[in-house]
Amino acid sequence: MQEQRTNLQRLHVDLPLLIGLIALSGIGLVVLYSAGGESTGLVIRQAIRLSIAFAVMLVLAQIAPRHLFQWSPWLYVIGLLLLIVVLYFGDAAQGAQRWLRLGPLNFQPSELAKLTVPLMVAYFFADRSIPPRALEVFAAALIAVVPTLLIIRQPDLGTALLIACSGGFVLFLAGLRWRLILGLLIAFAASAPAMWHLLHDYQRRRVLNFFDPEQDPLGAGYHIIQSKIAIGSGGVYGKGWLNGTQSQLDFLPERSTDFIFAVFSEEFGLLGVMTLVALYLFVVFRGLVIAVQAQDSFERLLAGSLTLTFFIYVFVNIGMVSGMLPVVGLPLPLLSFGGTSVVTVMAGFGILMSIQTHKRLLSD
Repeated sequence: MQEQRTNLQRLHVDLPLLIGLIALSGIGLVVLYSAGGESTGLVIRQAIRLSIAFAVMLVLAQIAPRHLFQWSPWLYVIGLLLLIVVLYFGDAAQGAQRWLRLGPLNFQPSELAKLTVPLMVAYFFADRSIPPRALEVFAAALIAVVPTLLIIRQPDLGTALLIACSGGFVLFLAGLRWRLILGLLIAFAASAPAMWHLLHDYQRRRVLNFFDPEQDPLGAGYHIIQSKIAIGSGGVYGKGWLNGTQSQLDFLPERSTDFIFAVFSEEFGLLGVMTLVALYLFVVFRGLVIAVQAQDSFERLLAGSLTLTFFIYVFVNIGMVSGMLPVVGLPLPLLSFGGTSVVTVMAGFGILMSIQTHKRLLSD
């Protein structure tokens, strides 16, 4: 056991975090087979993407946090430039211009911003006094707002929400005063009418259908209605793997991506959902432990932001699929079928492992 622990330390792998991620990925492949109509090819493609994502995680785990600190401004600038480039030269699909093609690779620059924004805001606060002053709060907020606005223009409201949260979490963990938090909430509420007019028509319909999905049961409200039926029909024990009627009979749309949680709920029931949520909370708890044990402000703020952003990722998806939040188009991390988003999530966990394992080596 001691030899295994030493080998993991040499690889800069945090064992509890790795176990949680492998468990979630395994569950994802199982439920994806059912959600994808028992397609072996779909599962193989996802397994390949997960393998690449785990490889990226291991590579980033080898990079010492001090190097990430030094590279943060450059990575942030590169991320901003890519977001600007995609607005003019990106590939458009389904009314959104979010993808850049580099040879055989097709990726979303907005995914990179999920890492560069918390890196840059944590870098900004690394050598400053805590709690921050009002001018420092404004400057840090600007770091997060600029890429957020660029992503909203694509449009991609769900990813923009996550990026804004990632910067906001660094501010919160830096000791943002409660009166400033209250002021920001009041300002956000006051700007809601103006923000409403900036939304696209389909985004407004999503918000309106959140309050009353039955007003358009065969249109904009169809996703939520069918999802809630699937979740409720699972009961306590579920209908069993491959036995979900909503998914197997094609009533549930986007069942392998954004609404895969509804498939899982129908087939594995309340007990399965509780197990899945417990696994997610275990990963989040481990990430917060790493943040608390970090050696300096940069590592602590970065680890805390990455962990809480992952929590928001899970919370928003489950909330929208169960009808508690408007639909914003966010996949369920490590379960939904996807490529770039999976790599980004695992890259964040690679940074967490780097923070934890390099700390141990330095203190020995």
